[in-house]
Amino acid sequence: MQQSVRLAPSILSADFAQLGAEVRAIDSAGADYIHVDVMDGHFVPNITIGSSVVKSLRGCSRKVFDVHLMISPVDLFISDFAAAGADIITVHPEAGPHLHRTVQLIKASGKKAGVALNPASPVSLVENLISDIDLVLVMSVNPGFGGQAFIPSSLDKIRALRKMIDASGRNIDLEVDGGIDANTARQAVEAGADVLVAGTASFKGGPGQYALNLKQLRG
Repeated sequence: MQQSVRLAPSILSADFAQLGAEVRAIDSAGADYIHVDVMDGHFVPNITIGSSVVKSLRGCSRKVFDVHLMISPVDLFISDFAAAGADIITVHPEAGPHLHRTVQLIKASGKKAGVALNPASPVSLVENLISDIDLVLVMSVNPGFGGQAFIPSSLDKIRALRKMIDASGRNIDLEVDGGIDANTARQAVEAGADVLVAGTASFKGGPGQYALNLKQLRG
């Protein structure tokens, strides 16, 4: 059963010179989750932040910290991000040799586990893990940079995952990330997504605009 729609603004699009204040502002504006994109310049062609920044931001919000690890090898860093304050840790199947083991590491750390599917990654990669995971993230752009255009074929992947999740009977977040604006947000929700990651659309216009930005994303 599809859950209520939640918004997870990506701090990748925030003002990094004012990151703590930005997290407080987007929290006050109505964010449900705080989405943290971690990139290593190896698994994806960009470098962002590490666990120490997550730890420093943890005191700025009580909202769910939704940490997306675009790093490889990923297993070495699970405990660091868990200790830093992540609530959900999402990994890519391609970021390590044994996805089930990685999910076990996340769960053993007391955190919720997510799996992210790149545009070329098939839905079947999570089929045998559906009883173990708490979130599936559909990447509707290729990971690595903000501001990319939504890939329309992502909607078919969302629909397929919606059926898989509903058949499991579990409350698993179906999250979509990439090119989300008021229009693509509506399309993604209609396809079955219930968590929307939005960077540019959330943080445009400065803090005084954030509440309106999130309202527009909710539709």
